[in-house]
Amino acid sequence: MAEQDPESGRTGSQNQQQSSDQEQRENPEKKRRRSFILFFIIAVLVVGALLYYWHSTFYEDTDDAQVNGHIIQISARVQGHVINVPVKENQEVTAGTLIAEIDPHDYEVLVAQDEANLEAAEASYEAARVNVPVTNVQSYSSLSSADANVLASSAQVKRAVRQLDQAQAEVAQAEANNTKSQLDLKRYTPLVEKDVISKQQYDQAIATAQANQAAVVSAKANAIAAEEQIAVAKQQTIASQAAQRNARSAPQQVAVQKAKADQAAAQVEQARAQLNQAKLNLSYTKIVAPVDGIITTKNVEVGQNVSVGQNLVTLVSLHDLWVTANFKETQLHLMRPNQTVKIHVDMNGRDYDGVVTQIGGATGSMLSLFPPENATGNYVKVVQRVPVRIDFSKPEEDKDHILRPGLSVEPTVRVKGS
Repeated sequence: MAEQDPESGRTGSQNQQQSSDQEQRENPEKKRRRSFILFFIIAVLVVGALLYYWHSTFYEDTDDAQVNGHIIQISARVQGHVINVPVKENQEVTAGTLIAEIDPHDYEVLVAQDEANLEAAEASYEAARVNVPVTNVQSYSSLSSADANVLASSAQVKRAVRQLDQAQAEVAQAEANNTKSQLDLKRYTPLVEKDVISKQQYDQAIATAQANQAAVVSAKANAIAAEEQIAVAKQQTIASQAAQRNARSAPQQVAVQKAKADQAAAQVEQARAQLNQAKLNLSYTKIVAPVDGIITTKNVEVGQNVSVGQNLVTLVSLHDLWVTANFKETQLHLMRPNQTVKIHVDMNGRDYDGVVTQIGGATGSMLSLFPPENATGNYVKVVQRVPVRIDFSKPEEDKDHILRPGLSVEPTVRVKGS
């Protein structure tokens, strides 16, 4: 065996000693590094656990959510021939933009006809309205005149009766005078033959007898005339009383005329309503967008005949958007309306502010077309989801109208400390 060099042995032992010293110096550094890494990992786990606890306690989120909006089916309100369709599919329009136009000529004719009917109705009403005071004055004037005629005819009857009494008295007087003159004539006749009286006295007696006899005839004629006058006066009284009864219907005649005026006024309103309807139908020939939005489906072309209620285009409103989020029933314990929400939109990665507005009245499965039937006995409990409406609390965040109905979003509701 070769001999070992003492110098090399000392050198090896020195190297071993140096390496041992170096390892002793490095071990504390590794230990410190390992301790730091271990502490860092524990800190990260603790912070992560705290964040998870804090997030799960104060927030509820879901990825089963989408943006909803108003899908408007724009239809025709009148029938007719389409003459203009200035919009295209996927075109953005504002409220009032013309979408389609129906030939308005038929409706313009109806408007002109209803305007003429309204003018005729107004003329009839004016005539009936003017006749009310005229009829009132005429009716009450006729009533006053009839009352006066009745009084006059009654007075005339009384006057005729008095005239008859007077005529009868004159007849009696004339007959008395005639009787006396006839007796005187009989007495004078033998006396004139004996020349007791003069011829002149006798002639005078004859003349008086004849005159009295004629007076009797005249008085009787006057009495007959007075009787006839009474009959005439009574007939006039009957006629004036009939006219009075007719004139006493003056209030009814006025009421009838007022009713005619009211009927004419109603006809005016009816004609005006028909005219307004005709003007509305004329305005309906121009079909315009009710709100701002985007035309998604167009089912109308120029030359097409459309009917009332026929869908022409589908308009998607870009205003009044909201989010429908389907939360698990286990997430709704602390969820209430007016809680704040952060809405993350997948399309652009932006976050929007929102607020819980409504919590659905039933689960999504109950609102489906075929609700589940659990009466078979093979029941498996499944966590149900309830639709929750979330409104955007700051519409100005979507002033460029990037959001669209149907976009997927992830809402996070702060259920504590909000």
